[in-house]
Amino acid sequence: MPATDTIDIYEHNRAAWDRQAAQQCAWSQPVGPETIEAARRGDWQVHITPRALPADWLPAMYPVPRILCLASAGGQQAPVLAAAGADVTVFDASPLQLAQDDMVARRDSLALATVQGDMRDLSAFADASFDCIVHPISNLYVPDVRPVWRECFRVLKHGGRLLSSFYNPVVFVGDRAPELAEQGLIRPRFRLPYSDLRDLSASELAEKQGRGDALVFGHSLGEQIGGQLEAGFLLKGFYEDEQPQPRFLIDRFLPTFLATYAVKP
Repeated sequence: MPATDTIDIYEHNRAAWDRQAAQQCAWSQPVGPETIEAARRGDWQVHITPRALPADWLPAMYPVPRILCLASAGGQQAPVLAAAGADVTVFDASPLQLAQDDMVARRDSLALATVQGDMRDLSAFADASFDCIVHPISNLYVPDVRPVWRECFRVLKHGGRLLSSFYNPVVFVGDRAPELAEQGLIRPRFRLPYSDLRDLSASELAEKQGRGDALVFGHSLGEQIGGQLEAGFLLKGFYEDEQPQPRFLIDRFLPTFLATYAVKP
């Protein structure tokens, strides 16, 4: 196993998401033509957690808003927003995830742009480029989320909105031993903020890397919500959402998806 300080986290997670896209995971299944046709008629929704975003969180489609779908490829959110009338750019680390958006755009004659890159570095875009950023659960794949919030603030126009989702960090605290789950036990093991690189044993990390799984980082609420405020945002909306198919025992006891609506003043 390579030393953890030699792991290129961006490259490792890019490759992991390419594999997930090739396997058509849940976030790599593009919307169908019927969804695009409905969006063109004004009948559409966007999800960054299992439930649809509240309609008043999304910008009006006139005048045409410029929307950045950040770490949000997979052919789901961006094509719907483009069909609804927005000027959409998708930014993601995974070329195969971006290819899903390109495929839907070709299939349904949509105008949208795709850009590959690291969510912590949006230097491909000028200051004040966008009216809205849609950022579904994805920042667990970077070890420090604060650069993401700073870049979001920079590329948004004044009055622009940042719509984000992330896990309640409590999901990262428990020991994931299968025998504990079978007994209905939650045993705290990890402190927050969580890091696969720091907190897993050498054998656990080697096994995860061997499977090609993405490396994850459990950011605290201070980093997720406080980090947005530190970057200059004002928090306008918040909700919790349930995991419809619980992966961990804790998912059965509280909503583990969180969503925020922040505004650049």
